[in-house]
Amino acid sequence: MLDIPSYFQLLHSADDIAARVRELGAQISADYEGRSLHLVGVLRGATTFLADLSRSIDIEISYDFIAVSSYAGESSSGQVKLVKDLEESVESRHVLVVEDILDSGRTLHYIKEMLQARKVASLAICALLDRPHRREVDLQLDYCGFSIPDKFVVGYGLDFEQRWRQLPDLYAIN
Repeated sequence: MLDIPSYFQLLHSADDIAARVRELGAQISADYEGRSLHLVGVLRGATTFLADLSRSIDIEISYDFIAVSSYAGESSSGQVKLVKDLEESVESRHVLVVEDILDSGRTLHYIKEMLQARKVASLAICALLDRPHRREVDLQLDYCGFSIPDKFVVGYGLDFEQRWRQLPDLYAIN
């Protein structure tokens, strides 16, 4: 068992996360009833969330991944660039972007603009976490797991220098 440092503060337990993900899956299923939905996971942080969310959605889905970067080391460069593009066309498809956390909004704004230019049938955004205190771009989530304080968060796919992604709970680093 991995030792959790004493300076980690539990924000949401694995049970709380699982319950919220099931609620999101039910809401998304109801909203897209009768339609096929294409999930676009944002690598790497959203992989755990996308895996659990996809199993909680009970309509026809497919998914693909995209990777973008706005960080140089530990700080944001302010520039967003595409690192890995989608492998499938999203034209005329109902697309749900699945992200780990909405911070400044720059990354999701970039992805939203790029996907809209590809003539999707509809586009919505789902993030496990929303940290509204950091918002620099006016962007709203269609589906949100939890709103969190302005603290650095790890666990459930989120990392610090590629560590702590495997933790089943979400922790703030104090």
